[in-house]
Amino acid sequence: MRHGKKVNHLGRQASHRKAMLSNMACSLIEHKRINTTVAKAKALRGFVEPLITKSKTDSTHSRRVVFSKLKNKYAVTELFREVAPKVANREGGYTRIIRTGYRQGDNAEMCMIELVDFNEIYGGDATKKTTRRSRRGGKGGAQAAESTKDTAAKATTAAAAKAADAKKEEE
Repeated sequence: MRHGKKVNHLGRQASHRKAMLSNMACSLIEHKRINTTVAKAKALRGFVEPLITKSKTDSTHSRRVVFSKLKNKYAVTELFREVAPKVANREGGYTRIIRTGYRQGDNAEMCMIELVDFNEIYGGDATKKTTRRSRRGGKGGAQAAESTKDTAAKATTAAAAKAADAKKEEE
């Protein structure tokens, strides 16, 4: 029985599982988001978040510890140069799992796992500028009323000119 065992084995041997999580973590660090199944994403989250926390302190020891897990020097360099400075003030929760539906072939639940600070859509600093206008004629109301009056006056002048032209043609 597997009471109290918290590791999802993902139907793989230990060496295969470690290699798969290492490769998925390298892909996540390189591309900032990947599509996978929900079970793998949850296992990956538990694998990659301690590595990101370790990358906040840029020392030889932490680089060697991270490299022993990832086994990819380009991913380690990317993690320490680009990812770590962006997540320096965050205290955890570096990844986000967004469910995207079910896979066609085997109906497995799919999701997208991404690094939180690298998403432009959900960015915290991107605030939308809103304009507020009052219907009672506040800031822009007087100017809008004048422009409406000018437009109406031009329209009546144009209509009068057309009427005068029409009379001349009849005579």
